Amino acid sequence: MRRLGVAGVAAVAVLAVAPPAQAATPGWVSSHETHIGADPATVHLPPGRGPLPVALLLQGGNVPKESYTRFAKTVAGFGFAVAVPDHRRAVGPVTGLFPESLQLQATVDWATAENTRAGSPFAGRLDPGRLVLLGHSFGGAAGLFSLGNACTPPFCFGPVYQRPAALRAAAFYGASTGAPIANAGVPVALVQGDADGVNLPATARATYDALAAPPKAYVTVHGANHFGLTDTQTPPGARPDPTPQTLSQDDSIDTAAKWSALFLRASLGDQLAAAYIYGFGDAADPLVTVVHERG
Repeated sequence: MRRLGVAGVAAVAVLAVAPPAQAATPGWVSSHETHIGADPATVHLPPGRGPLPVALLLQGGNVPKESYTRFAKTVAGFGFAVAVPDHRRAVGPVTGLFPESLQLQATVDWATAENTRAGSPFAGRLDPGRLVLLGHSFGGAAGLFSLGNACTPPFCFGPVYQRPAALRAAAFYGASTGAPIANAGVPVALVQGDADGVNLPATARATYDALAAPPKAYVTVHGANHFGLTDTQTPPGARPDPTPQTLSQDDSIDTAAKWSALFLRASLGDQLAAAYIYGFGDAADPLVTVVHERG
């Protein structure tokens, strides 16, 4: 970690009181039920802001959308419309909640329609031209593979897939791949608990190293395990992490949400968020260690 000068120390002190793009208290964020394509979805909106970038959260395998409420509301408080669908499909002989690459374009299409539909709670609130991705575990892997223009099973089957032009950035938790990812043009953050016994930190770090292009960041959350961003440990449908979490659930959720949201904001041009992610944020937050390449 590099040393901070006087200006950096002052900035850290200010941030400790008022972080950039400070999240609204999750209770201030409104939640609306909708459908994105055929998928039931909850969309979380902060008060009095728009048009908002649309953040699609790709769930962990068989983890229901309700398990991400605190995380999604906290990210929304940083200035995003956070959409969390339940995407049910068959993967081989198993049918369950399994995200896929084709959800990206479906979300852009939904946002385009709802932003202009009379009577929609989202009318005038969405920016369909700015899509960002969030993801957990299987959903994070699906998001990583979606950054290229290849349809990669089991995250995509059937029709030819093309990455939407609206995609601007991505931040994934507890995610990795066994292959290099062609992310050129899309900044990527990997947020990883150092107590994750499902997606091992070494595997996540290898995925970060194999990302083709900066900007990219690798954020270690100390004391968090694989379910550090879900409302409870071992949400319904999930297999337990054999490694217990030592960080409180609220602290791990809020830390993962803050770093994910600020990385996305930095990637959309927020200079103060960029100063935090690529500058003094590591020193300001004792719960994380950050590696990055800004490019």
